[in-house]
Amino acid sequence: MIADRPERPDERTHQQPLTDDAPFPAAPGHDFTVRRRTLLALLIAAIVLPCVYVATMAYNDLRAREADATDTTLRTVRVAEEHALKVFDMNEALDARIVDLVRGLDDDGIRANEAQIHQKLDAIGGGYPQVAAVSIFGHDGELLASSRFSPPPPASIVARDDFTGIRDGRVIDHVSRVMRSQVSGETVFNMGVARRDDADVFAGLVSVALRPGYFSSFYHDLLGPSSPMALGLVRSDGAILAFDPPPRATRSAITPNSPLAAALARGGESGVVRMHSALLDSNVIVAFRRVGSYPVYVTCAYRTPAVWAAWYRHLSVLIISMFTPSIALWCVIWLSLRRLAAEEAAWERWQAEASMRRSIESAYRQSRKMEALGNLVGSVAHDFNNLLMIVSANVQIARRRGAADLERELSAIERALKSGQSLTRQLLGVARKQPLRNETIYVGRWLPACRELLRASLGAKVSLVVEVDDGVWPVLVDVAEFELALINLAVNARDAMPNGGRFTVRARNTSFRPDEGFPLDGDFVHITLEDTGAGMPADVLARAFEPLYTTKPKGTGTGLGLPQVFAFCERTGGLAAIDSAIGAGTTVHLYLPRSLAEPPVPRPEPHEESAGMQHGLNVLLVEDNEEVAAGTEALLQMMGHRVTCASDAASALEFVESAHADGDHASPFDLVLSDIHMPGTMNGIDLAEALQGLEPALPVILVTGYAEELDRARHVDVRVLSKPFDIALLEKTLEAIREERQARAKRERDATL
Repeated sequence: MIADRPERPDERTHQQPLTDDAPFPAAPGHDFTVRRRTLLALLIAAIVLPCVYVATMAYNDLRAREADATDTTLRTVRVAEEHALKVFDMNEALDARIVDLVRGLDDDGIRANEAQIHQKLDAIGGGYPQVAAVSIFGHDGELLASSRFSPPPPASIVARDDFTGIRDGRVIDHVSRVMRSQVSGETVFNMGVARRDDADVFAGLVSVALRPGYFSSFYHDLLGPSSPMALGLVRSDGAILAFDPPPRATRSAITPNSPLAAALARGGESGVVRMHSALLDSNVIVAFRRVGSYPVYVTCAYRTPAVWAAWYRHLSVLIISMFTPSIALWCVIWLSLRRLAAEEAAWERWQAEASMRRSIESAYRQSRKMEALGNLVGSVAHDFNNLLMIVSANVQIARRRGAADLERELSAIERALKSGQSLTRQLLGVARKQPLRNETIYVGRWLPACRELLRASLGAKVSLVVEVDDGVWPVLVDVAEFELALINLAVNARDAMPNGGRFTVRARNTSFRPDEGFPLDGDFVHITLEDTGAGMPADVLARAFEPLYTTKPKGTGTGLGLPQVFAFCERTGGLAAIDSAIGAGTTVHLYLPRSLAEPPVPRPEPHEESAGMQHGLNVLLVEDNEEVAAGTEALLQMMGHRVTCASDAASALEFVESAHADGDHASPFDLVLSDIHMPGTMNGIDLAEALQGLEPALPVILVTGYAEELDRARHVDVRVLSKPFDIALLEKTLEAIREERQARAKRERDATL
């Protein structure tokens, strides 16, 4: 905001012109920004560096533990593979010995020598714990001889997969799936080879039945108790031959389409995969190795939750050891930041209080200058008011007489009258002589309702923001003067932001105690009006509230805008101050005292029955200015009233008293219309007080342009119009008086009857 015009580029400075004095220098040793940034950098470093270190160590530890788990599975699966290879090689050798034993014998020959063959089969396979039975089957799948029974019970394996697979030459079926033996009922899986006659035709099958429990027992001993690993022996098609520990789910094969099943199907020799195991119901790292050239793999699964559990334990120790001292350092830095914030707040409060004191002192010096100038301005404005009254009255007379051919000229005169009335109002306001019509309003409700008024004053380029706290106190102000003050400030803000900007209006409650150094004490509503313009230099700000001072181009400013704002606040019992800095905009502070009275409840407008007068009134017009009296008399007569003129209050009082002296209690006048400021020993208020002492009392309308007279007039039971008054308002007031007199006369007649 500026003093009635935008600043010129050569006027800009780097000062903060809160007052006439120089701005506050930067406090040595109080570079709060640098200190805050340093502490924040230390705090960030104290947080980030330990976190980065812990994250790096945790990541590396997790990768190392996973690598160790993978190495462990690879070593374990290698041991299990060597064990399985020895067993399978031995079984293959047993099959070869049995084939040689029965070479040259057909099925009937084997049956004929079954007793001798049984003894030899028992001798061959009976000494191995993994071997459950050794059997010879004929070309039709019938059991011919067994190491377990002699003679063998009737049994046939013609429908078994291993029999048909070996007969048809499928390699995978040389190792069967796990099954229950038809003869002994024991759970086994078989390794078999084909018997062939001299013509190399399939003649039967030699099978060695192996116990899965033998492998499971070996795996249990290899892993030890509470091991996170599991060992298994599976065929290349995923069929499980042996597994330890026993899986939670009863399954005969690994999950199809799993990473391990896919790896086994590809026929690789060895590898490592990560997957979720349905057998263990856990995520696992699985290492696998093929057992020699057999269609069998040894698998070792390491549960990853065990890896994570160990990693969590190590991470908790690492976090405790690392962050315990870090938390202590964080607390120290945080306390340092709080202390720095407290120091900065104290420093800013001291600066603000000192700035406010200097600003208020400057404002009071300005007030004294304005008081001296106001006396002169008030006298000029009063005489100018009388001239405006003469012009206004004669324009109304011309309109009422129907001067249709002068409509354009009369409209131009009326526009000039409104401009003159606005200028007079500003002059009287600056001089503290403008009559105030104070009323109690809620700022919280009233201020948002002024948005459109402010938007119109700001223009399209400036955005408006209104922020009002909840529960803002009511104030006792002249609403018209309040609106004029806001308009003046909005116009100044618009001129300070020719390229657009933001105008912010805020309202909040504030209180001052006598010991705080503020010139006023008590409860106030603090209204701030802030723009984002270029700001004001110190020399302009020092004279911003001075009447008739303007830096605007000729013809665009009167120098009465900011002085009117200052005078308005002062006359309400408050204060106005400006805070501005070049390049940082301007903020105007309005302090309006809190009103303890509640705002009046709005009442509906009375219904107007008729605009015309039924009977004219007898009006005693008291005016010392002949031109004003002539114009007002003519207007009243055109309204249908009868007018008697008096040039001063003493003459008017004689007119009224002479009627009472003749014994006529009924006054010849219905009302008295009098100016307040008149020559002689009596003014209009003295006349009104004298007339109220008569019986019956006459209605009185007083006209004034001075605030001091208006304040006194409020203590008298009269109606008051401020100069220059609106003719329509005068007519409405006369109509109200006429209706009151008619109502009183009716009540008197009714009482007489």
